[in-house]
Amino acid sequence: MLHAPPRPLAKAELVARYDGRAPRYTSYPTAVQFTPQVDEAAYRAWLAELPTDEPVSLYLHVPFCAQLCWYCGCNTRAVVRRRPIADYVELVLQELALLAEALPGRLPVRALHLGGGTPNMLSPAELERLIGALRQAFAFTDDVEIAAELDPGVLNADWIAAAGRLGLTRASLGVQNLAPEVQEAVNRPERLEDIAECARRLRAAGVRSINFDLMYGLPRQTVANTLATIDALLGLAPERLALFGYAHVPWMKPHQKLIDAAALPGPAERLAQFDAAAQRLAAAGYAQIGLDHFALPADELARAQAEGRLRRNFQGYTTDGATTLLGLGASAIGGLPQGMAQNETRELSWRNAVRAGRLPIARGVAMTAEDRFRGEIIERLMCDLEADLPAICARHGRDPASLAPELERLEPFARDGLVAWRGRRLAVTETGRLLVRSIAAAFDAYLAPDAQRHASTL
Repeated sequence: MLHAPPRPLAKAELVARYDGRAPRYTSYPTAVQFTPQVDEAAYRAWLAELPTDEPVSLYLHVPFCAQLCWYCGCNTRAVVRRRPIADYVELVLQELALLAEALPGRLPVRALHLGGGTPNMLSPAELERLIGALRQAFAFTDDVEIAAELDPGVLNADWIAAAGRLGLTRASLGVQNLAPEVQEAVNRPERLEDIAECARRLRAAGVRSINFDLMYGLPRQTVANTLATIDALLGLAPERLALFGYAHVPWMKPHQKLIDAAALPGPAERLAQFDAAAQRLAAAGYAQIGLDHFALPADELARAQAEGRLRRNFQGYTTDGATTLLGLGASAIGGLPQGMAQNETRELSWRNAVRAGRLPIARGVAMTAEDRFRGEIIERLMCDLEADLPAICARHGRDPASLAPELERLEPFARDGLVAWRGRRLAVTETGRLLVRSIAAAFDAYLAPDAQRHASTL
């Protein structure tokens, strides 16, 4: 039984009360539960069992950047020479051949995501080789979506033209913040003029959807320069924007020690930045998607949320409904019906494994029936901000009464107006949206109370 709140509290007070550390829930179980028990042999067995008539998705990781942004939490490194990238491409092609041999056939593909790092560190010729090889190994559907995460600072006309010829449909441009003082504090110089030119050329090349990645909570960031950044970007009419909270975890990402921690905004200021940005985007006609994405109503992401088709995977919120995601490249994670598997995260270890003729799986997790049950609840909360618990229980052969301990953990959230019942659905209120990760964590059977590996939920 969840009780109604006795009195309304200010959002800042609620955030201070419930802003703990929780996973981003791009998977369940999360990567923290991955172990070496899932190895190459286990992965090969899973691959062999895949149906040959169901579309899969592909993820290709490119772990290179022109320079290292100090806020970065990705698996990447800065390079100035072409040779490491060229060698990496050759090894990805070898890994692809190993993967194709392990599959039961030439599987259909409906989505390809290029991430990093910076995929446009690849030369146009390298990009053409990789996508050409993927099209040979897999049967790309006519409606395949090809998406890429791009750095406008090193994105040129030749790369855009090549990507357009190869079928790029969606591009995500990293912006973060346009204020010079913020860019200096995180080693990420960018000009609005360059971003605008990249967007113009991408649209001319046939890209249907453009997303800008923004951040809040960066050093020297304020509400004023956050809104100035959004106003400037709205002039470019992006279909989507993402607004991520900076996670300061220097114990996990040592290069973040280069950031002046004293210049980081506190919880109240972070909340003010996010709230101001969300309100400005809503006024401009963007629908808020889940926790931190925004999309125009006609965009597929907004339509998927409205129709209950929104999903969440390792790339964040997505319309991709495939049950299998195959990863290629150092640190890439794949998700299969049987579980999840991750390649060697250290680039050298990945290279050595591929050179030795091995699928470079380092760790993963085999999913249990309990994992699937809890994972569906968490995904629906993260995507829809509500979960039909009786229906989910019925699909998994569970008694709704078995969730009594989880609902008891949510009692404080209910008293403070962060969750409520809507009919038989457990719903996150609009006030609780920012804390949805903490709410979803009530259903996480693995999460330790002092989970320091995870970033603050706000």
